[in-house]
Amino acid sequence: MASRCSSLLRAAARPNFVTGCSRNPISSRWLATATEAAPAKSAPPPPPPGKAASKDPTISRLVDDISGLTLLQAADLVTLLKSRLNIQEIAMPTAAAAPAAAAAPSEEPEAEKPKEKTVFNVQLESFDAGAKPKIIREVKALVPNLTLIDAKKFVESLPKTLKENLPKEEAEKLKKTFEALGAVVKLD
Repeated sequence: MASRCSSLLRAAARPNFVTGCSRNPISSRWLATATEAAPAKSAPPPPPPGKAASKDPTISRLVDDISGLTLLQAADLVTLLKSRLNIQEIAMPTAAAAPAAAAAPSEEPEAEKPKEKTVFNVQLESFDAGAKPKIIREVKALVPNLTLIDAKKFVESLPKTLKENLPKEEAEKLKKTFEALGAVVKLD
């Protein structure tokens, strides 16, 4: 990245770059500074401070040549090197993805263990024929607004929901009561 920026700065400092751009008015003071600061073409630019230069002249020459490329040329170089060296494309993680990736493992144990259901609907599926009168009386006692005839119609038109939105304890208690009478009850 630093080599790309330095090549852009060198290109901007060249006199032909500045004079070739006629759209933007550029002050003469900046032009004078840019021409004085422009490095000679024959001498390679000195390495940036804090970074050691390579002892191998071939590597130094390659670094200088690559840093002088434009962005399009650098992109072409990368694609050509990837194809010649058979390098696979790898998705690079971004800085914003790191916290999301850190949060993902904490969500996986929750996904493995589904939330325990606390509210149930009690549904009467079927019953033994001999237990029909007992189940009708139990349904009538469970739903106070039903008459005996309505309770009989309710039991005969199965499957029917007995109670909705019951806590787990009450739903299991109701299920045990009806199963003791000979009915098949399902909790949803």
